[in-house]
This record gives sequence, structure tokens and C-alpha cells, in this order.
Amino acid sequence: MPGGILPAQHLRRAIDDGSVAAASPIPDSNVQPASLDLRLGARAYALRCSFLPDRDSTIEDKLGDLVLNEFDIRNGAVLERNRPYLIPLQERLDLPVGLRARANPKSSTGRLDIFTRAISERNFRFDAVPTGYAGPLFLEVVSRSFAVRVHEGLTLNQIRLIEGDARCSDADILPMHDRAPLLHADNVPIDAEDLAIADGLFLSVDLDRGQEHVGYRAKPNAPLLDLARIGEYEADAFWDPVYAAAGRIILQPEDFYLLISQEGVQIPPWLGAEMTAYDPTAGELRTHYAGFFDPGFGFDREGRRQGARAVLEVRARDVPFMVEHGQRICKLGFERMLEEPDVVYGEGIGSSYQYQELTLSKHFRMHAEGATAQLSLAGAAAGGATKPAG
Repeated sequence: MPGGILPAQHLRRAIDDGSVAAASPIPDSNVQPASLDLRLGARAYALRCSFLPDRDSTIEDKLGDLVLNEFDIRNGAVLERNRPYLIPLQERLDLPVGLRARANPKSSTGRLDIFTRAISERNFRFDAVPTGYAGPLFLEVVSRSFAVRVHEGLTLNQIRLIEGDARCSDADILPMHDRAPLLHADNVPIDAEDLAIADGLFLSVDLDRGQEHVGYRAKPNAPLLDLARIGEYEADAFWDPVYAAAGRIILQPEDFYLLISQEGVQIPPWLGAEMTAYDPTAGELRTHYAGFFDPGFGFDREGRRQGARAVLEVRARDVPFMVEHGQRICKLGFERMLEEPDVVYGEGIGSSYQYQELTLSKHFRMHAEGATAQLSLAGAAAGGATKPAG
């Protein structure tokens, strides 16, 4: 039977009826149009390695000798780069049969190259919580590029509650695009025959931005970044600009890049979307660590705006990898909403990235005109060209 993603008003009911619960009240601001932000608990465990429980063991069983250190994060604590940590979340689930959950990093988490995966008891899958699950939730956190400070109550990931089969098939995409164009180019809906469809819609990368930088690369050995401090950091302490040469860049293995889609994405209120984290047909790279797109992303009922770009979180694997302008490197899948949310993504609810261009996370200072603080133009990131003279 067709189902859908639970919208904000249903999420509030799930909190009221105890399907989602916590020892302290869940802030209403954590309820998003199609997801719920989850809060870190008071304790954290530094681990030797990542792990998953299984049907025959609990998370406590698995921890055993994997724990290097247990510590309190109520007053803040530092997570080192490339070290896996396990943090119990404040929220727990008591899902009725027929309702399942899926988790994903928040946008700001992905843009900082913080890899998170939700874990539930006796479950051999990350980020997927089966129907009828009753129990606690835990978050595996690995900060790949920066040392970060976390605090109790901080929200790094989010869950969607899903009833039945919400997935839209490829056969559904063309009628949906005809009703409300999903992708735009130069503020014009893309013709249906030009859409690249294969278990979702492919997006391409924009590397033709004149003399502007086309992306950012995370700097090695950057300062400590406190995730509770919003809009306080200078971008050039953490990021190098990346410039394209002849419409292409070379990604260096294991470096982290932020790029932007060539297309504008529009998610109407009756749909949710998710970017696939990895597609082996796209080459030796991983794209988009934070994959949820809320209903209303890039959408304007008055038709004054035509979609918003998708910022792509990209890491090459094993070997240097060349990416060219217009190359398709990621894919967007769609799911039906159970009903339209009573709030949609956008400025009205304080959404950070509506109608974005190439935008860093909300932790970095912004100019008055709304663009991310300009980076130093001295030199260029590895794999990109130097900025042309003049």
C-alpha cells in the first residue's frame, strides 16, 4: 500500500503519543517539515573502531574492549579527527508496527565533513530503524577534517518517520516534473527529455563560474571548531578556495571538497527527497554525506524563484579523480509525503540554505549581502588553477 513520510504535524503527534520520547521535553524547533532533529546525550565513548550490533547482541555487549575512554560532554568536549565516537542520543523510539525510521546527518554536519550514523539495538544496519522498534538510539560520530567541540543537546543528525512504501519510481518522475518542475537550468525548467533518470534524477556539477572559485577544500590542521558557535568563524582558517582550469578540477584522494550542482532543485511540499551518498557508476568518489531535502527546498508557490542549488560534499577515493563541468556525479531520489507539512523549508522557519549558492555551513561568518565570507585569494587549492590575473 502506498505510504509516505510523516510531515511536521504528524511528528508532533508522534511525540505526544510517545512514539518518540525523551527524558526532557523535545523542543518544537527540532521538528522540521519532514524530519526531527535528534539531541546528543550527556556521555560519549571514544572507540578503537566502528561496529554494528546484530540480532544476538546489544550495543553494550559490543562495546566491551572497543571503548578507549568514556567522558562527559555536558560542558563541552573535543572530538579528535578521524576517531570514531559513540554518543547515546536523548531521544528513544517506540514505533508502532508499520512505522519505520531513517536517519541522516544534518546539512551543517555534512558540510563540515562530520560523518554520522545512527545505531539502534539488535539491528545490523546503520541509519535504518525497522518497523515496530522500541529502544534507545545512538550516534556514531567521526569528524574527518576538523577537530570539533560538541555539547549535550547539540543536534548533528535527524530522522524521518515513514509509513509504508513512500518511494517514487522512475515512472513517477516525469509526471511529477510536469506538475512542478524538479530541476531547472538558468531559471528555466529542464525539458523532460533532457532529464537523466535511473532510480532517481542525476545532478551534475557546476565548474563554469568565470573567475569565481568553484568550490572549497578543507584545510589540514585547521583550528578547533565549536559546533555551538554559529556565524563566528572566519572561513579562510578552515577552507581553501578551489578554481577550475578549462572547466575541470582534479580531486586529491581523501581531501574533502564542497562543490555545487549545475541544476537548481525544487522540492514541492508534497514530496521529500534524498541524495544518494555513493554511486559507484559515478567514479571513485563519494558525494553528499547529508542527504535529506525537505519539502519546500527551492520551492516558491508564487514562481518568483526557480529552484536552489545543491551543495555537494565530495571526497575522492584511492586515486586522484578528474571532475569536469556538467559531469553527473550524484543522484536525487524522491518519496511521497503522507500529506503536505504545515510548515515547509524556507526563510519562514529559519532554514539556513534556502536559495543558496556555494554556501559554507552556518558556523562561518557571512557578509552583509549574504554571501559566505570571502576566502583569501592567495594561491589555489590543490587540483584547481590559480585565480586568473585581473
